Amino acid sequence: MRLHPSSLHGSLKDPVLGSIGFLNEVMSRFPEAISFAPGAPHPDTLEDVDVQRYVEGFLDHLVREGRTPEQARRLLLEYGPSRGIVNGIVSDALRRDHGIDAAPGALVITVGAQEAMLLVLRALFRPAQGVLAVANPCFVGIIGAARLLDIDVTPVHESAHGIDLDGLEETCRTAREKGRPLRALYVAPDFSNPGGARMSLHCRRRLLDLANREDFLVVEDNAYGFTATTGSELPSLKALDTRQRVVHIGTFAKVAFPGARVGYVIADQQVTSSSGTKLLADEVAALKSMVTVNTSPLCQAVIGGMLLEHGGSLVELSRRKSEIYQRNLTCLVDALDRYVGDALRPDIRWNRPQGGFFVRVHLPVPADSALLQISAGKYGVLWTPMEQFYLDKAGDHQLRLSCSYLDVKDIEEGVRRLAAFFADEIVSPHRGRTM
Repeated sequence: MRLHPSSLHGSLKDPVLGSIGFLNEVMSRFPEAISFAPGAPHPDTLEDVDVQRYVEGFLDHLVREGRTPEQARRLLLEYGPSRGIVNGIVSDALRRDHGIDAAPGALVITVGAQEAMLLVLRALFRPAQGVLAVANPCFVGIIGAARLLDIDVTPVHESAHGIDLDGLEETCRTAREKGRPLRALYVAPDFSNPGGARMSLHCRRRLLDLANREDFLVVEDNAYGFTATTGSELPSLKALDTRQRVVHIGTFAKVAFPGARVGYVIADQQVTSSSGTKLLADEVAALKSMVTVNTSPLCQAVIGGMLLEHGGSLVELSRRKSEIYQRNLTCLVDALDRYVGDALRPDIRWNRPQGGFFVRVHLPVPADSALLQISAGKYGVLWTPMEQFYLDKAGDHQLRLSCSYLDVKDIEEGVRRLAAFFADEIVSPHRGRTM
């Protein structure tokens, strides 16, 4: 039997689904190039991971809680509940470190943050009803999840200070007039991927007030908040949420390690019907039972053991990793200042985020796949075109640099190569054309 693409789901034609594969293909063809493309954790953060020790620590914890050693062992080898088995440990850590007071029953442990996004969107959106707003630019994972579920997505401009709240309010008004009101907003308030934006405390409070006034939910992604420098931390939207407007999504991919594939969602909103009241988390868990059944108990045990070994603290678990990413980000921005600097401005400019993994560079020409091929083949340096992160093609003159995966010496050499690439292939030809 032969199938025609037109007979398959439309999302399979969406460029978003092929964006990661494209970058992997380019990286495989230029293995010697220094790559600023992957937003992956630094290899040094994986060196001291001892899976067996963490599992044993979690088993000891289960025994201390009252299970027999055999019951604890079987808990890790059987399917387990869809909601998860480390909810209490995660709940305690969030309360202690981040001021998020969510009961274990309001959490669902997911297969990474990506599954959490898919499940939350599936729970919140009925067919052809409601709109999802996203920051523009936006993480491709949420856009891809929305495409898979046939959810309408509308962009709202994001500046260095976070999502444009005036623009969001106008989006709410327009959507309401069209009979398709805004159902939810996806936002990453701390060092968003790929924009690097961070919302001020004032803007966070204003966003929550707007969500309450316009009656939409905020889906908060908190993957990079841990990279804030000590003393500059801001409360998450969920920590400020007194009206249950925020569905909070977290991941252990960065603070622990990505191979565990463990994330979580806090969904403490009440769902009331004639048959009673339950939490949105109950509905998310029910959906999960039809998708992945449960998150691997063994993987959960590893994460639970890591947290327990660090005193049940997310801050302590992520402290060394945060220092590495702060060092790398500082190195990247400083290297851009030194190697690119005033000589290539104003044709080349970049933002200066205070945390996260990413820096955005603006070019006077399109940062497309053809330009990337030249950069990789002739200059030995890779980056990510920003166009894929925008819903309106606004980022076609931008590229993203990720500093998370590289050592300092590679960041230095990579920026030196970038500077040569910018000078030879972009600035000189561009200035020549305008004279």
